[in-house]
Amino acid sequence: MKFLRSRRIESVVDAVGNTPLVRLRRVARETPDVEVWAKLEFANPGGSVKDRPALRMMKDAMVDGRLTPDKVLVDATSGNTGVAYSMFGAALGIRVCLVMPSNVSKARKDIARSFGTDVIYTDPMEGSDGAIHTVRELVAREPDRYFYPDQYSNPSNWRAHYDGTGREILDALGDRLTHFVAGLGTTGTMMGCTRRIKEHPRAIECVAVEPADALHGLEGLKHLPSSLVPAIYDPSVPDRTLRVTTEEGWDMADRVASEEGLHVGHSSGANIFAAIAVAREVQRQGRAGCVVAIVCDRGDRYFAPMRWERRYVW
Repeated sequence: MKFLRSRRIESVVDAVGNTPLVRLRRVARETPDVEVWAKLEFANPGGSVKDRPALRMMKDAMVDGRLTPDKVLVDATSGNTGVAYSMFGAALGIRVCLVMPSNVSKARKDIARSFGTDVIYTDPMEGSDGAIHTVRELVAREPDRYFYPDQYSNPSNWRAHYDGTGREILDALGDRLTHFVAGLGTTGTMMGCTRRIKEHPRAIECVAVEPADALHGLEGLKHLPSSLVPAIYDPSVPDRTLRVTTEEGWDMADRVASEEGLHVGHSSGANIFAAIAVAREVQRQGRAGCVVAIVCDRGDRYFAPMRWERRYVW
């Protein structure tokens, strides 16, 4: 067994990144000539892919003076970015206020509050767009009180993935990589990773994942045709977009748990569903391939019954 030396770090902020890739062999057994890999972003200290952009947006703002200890960081979030803001705020001495739809999973509400964060809830029927409108109203009323990173418009969001996630994927798989798959929420993961991956000399197809319907249960993902489109989103960056239903994402999350031992969230289930669909296309064409999907977070953040719950009872 290869021995890996344990890292010593000064702060939780130094634990972000360098997340593992694991090959999915059972759920992708129909495509033996096409490797399907999962980038386990739940291995970040805050438990999700959002640790990367949250920390980058905070650190960049602290360097240039936009974020100081006398200001309150406020932003709209569906949960994971809020957990990251809360954790890093506690570590860096920054007060945090979050605005989120009231139907965000109870686990993420509780985790954010455990760090001392203030939370404002908005109408669940308005989704993330309602939270965004509320934040904008707060900041307009008291601009000197708040620092508003605005994860949907902040270039530090996608740059975190350009410098981190995308680079790590290329370092691990290099010339073998043929496809990259990520969901669209703030769109930062897709924008940053794809821009980095496209710098590789080999042609690599980058596929975005979007909910199939405006009303969906894939928390954290946006149905862009019916939503406020994030300012950092550039439709020319991904090569194409695959639409995944709520049922497909939930069912794949269940399969990944029971067949791979990975308990992932529903947006991650949607990403893996799309990655396997891509792998099937490549297999039918008689080609070898290597597909990477982003696993955004763990499934334990969704244990509290939700509106889209279908068969679990606690």
